[in-house]
Amino acid sequence: METEVEAESRKRRVHGMLKLYYGLNEEGKAADQPESLDPCDINGPHFDPDVYLNKLRRECSLGELMDQESCMVKQIRALDSDMQTLVYENYNKFISATDTIRKMKNDFKKMEDEMDCLSANMAAITEFSACISGTLQDQHTQITKLSGVHTLLRKLQFLFELPARLNKCLELQAYAQAVSSHRRARCVLQQYSHLPSFKGIQDDCHAIMDKLAQELRQKFRDGGTSARDLSECVELLLQLDEPAEELCDKFLSHAQSRLELDLQGLEAEIRPYPSASDTSTAGTLSSAAAPETPSDSSPKASTSPSSKTDILEFIDRGCNEFVSSLCLVITSYQELFINHAQTGELASKNIPQMANGKLNAFVDDLAARYFSLVERRIQEEKGVGDNSLLVRALDRFHRRLQAVSKLLPGSTVPHKGTEIVVRAATERLKQYLAALQRFYLDSLTDVRQALAAPRLAVAGTSATAGGSLLGGAASGRDGPNSLPELLSSLSASILNQIKSVLASVHLFTAKDITFSNKPYFKGEFCSQGVRENLVVSFIKFVCQSSRQFCESAGEKGGSTPPALLLLLSRLCLDYETSTISYILTLTDEQFLVQHHSPVTAVTTLCTEAREAAQKLLNHYVKVQGLIISQMLRKSVETRDWVNTIEPRNVRAVMKRVVEDTTSIDVQVGLLYEEGVRKAHSSDSSKRTFSVCSRQQPRYAASYTPSAPMDTNLLNNIHKLFSERIDIFSSVEFNKVSVITGIIKISLKTFLECVRLRTFGRYGLQQIQVDCHYLQMYLWRFVSDENLVHFLLDEIVGSTAHRCLDPAPMEQSVIEVICERG
Repeated sequence: METEVEAESRKRRVHGMLKLYYGLNEEGKAADQPESLDPCDINGPHFDPDVYLNKLRRECSLGELMDQESCMVKQIRALDSDMQTLVYENYNKFISATDTIRKMKNDFKKMEDEMDCLSANMAAITEFSACISGTLQDQHTQITKLSGVHTLLRKLQFLFELPARLNKCLELQAYAQAVSSHRRARCVLQQYSHLPSFKGIQDDCHAIMDKLAQELRQKFRDGGTSARDLSECVELLLQLDEPAEELCDKFLSHAQSRLELDLQGLEAEIRPYPSASDTSTAGTLSSAAAPETPSDSSPKASTSPSSKTDILEFIDRGCNEFVSSLCLVITSYQELFINHAQTGELASKNIPQMANGKLNAFVDDLAARYFSLVERRIQEEKGVGDNSLLVRALDRFHRRLQAVSKLLPGSTVPHKGTEIVVRAATERLKQYLAALQRFYLDSLTDVRQALAAPRLAVAGTSATAGGSLLGGAASGRDGPNSLPELLSSLSASILNQIKSVLASVHLFTAKDITFSNKPYFKGEFCSQGVRENLVVSFIKFVCQSSRQFCESAGEKGGSTPPALLLLLSRLCLDYETSTISYILTLTDEQFLVQHHSPVTAVTTLCTEAREAAQKLLNHYVKVQGLIISQMLRKSVETRDWVNTIEPRNVRAVMKRVVEDTTSIDVQVGLLYEEGVRKAHSSDSSKRTFSVCSRQQPRYAASYTPSAPMDTNLLNNIHKLFSERIDIFSSVEFNKVSVITGIIKISLKTFLECVRLRTFGRYGLQQIQVDCHYLQMYLWRFVSDENLVHFLLDEIVGSTAHRCLDPAPMEQSVIEVICERG
């Protein structure tokens, strides 16, 4: 059996073929196709069988004719089968439709009988109703007349009893009922005032209402009533045709006296502005106490020392007292003077416009004073610890001001409140930036103290630091004990502090904060405030403050420890390679920063950090080179090189130079990679320095005997073909380049000091011994050993030029002395 899917597919195919045969589209309408005039088109209206058959016989072979015949037979059979199927299906549908029509005919017959019965009943009801109306017509007229007389008598009774009723209401202080009763009768009394009886009633009512108005005015002036009673009093006075402008002024004056009490209560929570003497005294005390105060990386949120309550309680009190009272005053005022329907002469005086202007001026004045108090209180929030209290307070402040915007759509109060929130957030960012800067400087102070501690193992030994990076005393086991640990601790603490600050600042953009959906907090606050003014500014501060250590160079590089220069250079290099990109990516993801406005590119900051690292490392090389140069200079200047004794050992200063260079090599190796060296020769430590190489006999064979060459000229010619050595060039970020730069500065200083002295025979020999000793150890530190050999060769040659009796020491003796030393 064929499945349902196959049956459905076959059915669609059959329908498709029939639509194709009859020229119908998908909607069952005839397709708009041009008629074919071709007599050979078997599907066209002009089809001619004879022409078609002749064409087939003429164009097709016998085999093709047989195939065409079989194909047409199959199509005819398929169409016959499909036609039978469709006829069978439609036959069933016609039978079903016939049954349905027969059933409907029976149902409509029964419904027609019921409608005839209903029509007869309605005719009978109409006849009975007409009969009853005719019978009661006379009685209805009489009842209507009596009802009118009764109503008129009740009105007359109300008018005659009105004076007594008004006096009774006045005694019971039911002022609203008295005014309502008088308003009901006022028009009638005015209309019939020409009658003596009605005139008397009117005069009595006027006297009573004048007395009632006087009591309402006195009650309004006293101001001791509640807001509800005051509103009722104003409404009654308006109904008694009191001047609306005067009532507006009195109402706002009374409300202002109450709101000023709320403002005075808020002002009592804030310290007064300090006088000039207090400010100077406080500044002196704070500056004097600053060195004694330890740095605190995360101060806890606490109540401001000058305020009685915290910021959230202060805002709550302002919202619950002042803002709520202000909204109540606005609502009452609008109901009385603006939204109150005016009739008669009052409608022509434009009271709502006048009242609205007075209300806006009133609200703006009081709101300005309230905002001033709020800003003063916000300025007292100097702590940068827990930011949630301030954000919640600002959110509550902003949320409650939205009620004012709903009551006064055109008021500027909500906009000014938003400006206060924006200024508070901006000021908070400045405080966090200052806190990050203080934290960084305090961390550097702790690092300097740790570097100055005698137990610090710069070479990576097990000694420990004397202080903690975050300030305060730390145990020897807890403190970092090497440069890598100091660098890691410093970098981690700075990064953690940045993350903590970003988490605190992110509260301003939380989804549950009402002002976070403002355009400023979605755009400018994130891009310019957090990213640029906080994160980027702090990164620039780190680079700039680090570069400042290079500007305090004295005779020995200033007071900055060389190890600190090295550590800061590595810190800036790490910032360039990864930290800056990580921090900015974290900021962009956390705050969904949209770069609509120009922002600092990551590459710009990385370039600045790399320049700072390069400058610090160059300065480190210069400082360390100057320290070693100072030792060499003193050792040359304080010795009598003409009358010195025959050398028996290496001078102690040369041993110190090798020891300091080794120590620096280890120190730099803790933070920087090794670097690349040129291939060393097998006899690097045994090279000799020829004293005679600077003398005329070496070059005499090249020139005519009759024209001996000047020694200085030969030296200059030799230097022309030597590779130029840049002593103070920038170093690369690896250990070999740094040590090479230090050794170049040291040996260049040694060379210049030698050129300023005069030597004897033994002085020359001592320089030979010292240079050979330096060659034995310094070649392994530099990138190219030929550089050391060239400079030492220059030193020995310059000494020989400055020697009175240039008699060099035997090389074997030099080697024995150096090995023994």
